[in-house]
Amino acid sequence: MAKVVADISVSLDGFVTGPEPGPGQGLGLGGEALHLWAFEGDAIDKTVLAESTDATGAVVMGRALFDVVDGPDGWNDEVGYGAGLAAQPPVLVVTRVPPAEVRLADRFTFVVDGIASAVEKGRSLADDRDVVIMGGGATVRGAIEAGVVDELRLHLAPVLLGGGTKLFEGATPRRLRQIHVRASGHATHLTYRVD
Repeated sequence: MAKVVADISVSLDGFVTGPEPGPGQGLGLGGEALHLWAFEGDAIDKTVLAESTDATGAVVMGRALFDVVDGPDGWNDEVGYGAGLAAQPPVLVVTRVPPAEVRLADRFTFVVDGIASAVEKGRSLADDRDVVIMGGGATVRGAIEAGVVDELRLHLAPVLLGGGTKLFEGATPRRLRQIHVRASGHATHLTYRVD
């Protein structure tokens, strides 16, 4: 059965975006520093990224993140989840209302009945590969709250953003079991078991 992995980059002060994120502004003011490990990373970062994308059978994201990645400055043939792979994984977008137009229509399916439904659909598409919940923050937090996450992978970026989207604001207190740590020059990659 597919493992469900919530996978997201976060600043030292707990933000997954900088201030004012959105279409045309991506991850907000200073938010690009969260993903330096993915774009300019060293050998450790490249290994972490390759292992994750190679193991992914389906991706789940929220509507706010979709609006960024489907925007004019978003994903393309060189940038995006699985860009450069022979077969890019299907992406399920959790939303109340699907958009009227989609630039990258062949990659996205819209799920209007919640995160648990999106994860279940992802499991059916992923076979025995991972279902990766890549964000945004509210989607990752909602999936953990819904009890559908097996592992949480945080890519802790050495940056203080001072504002933006908090990852765990309003989350239910819980203990996690740390199962893996890898440090690079651009991030500390942390993996936790969510019980």
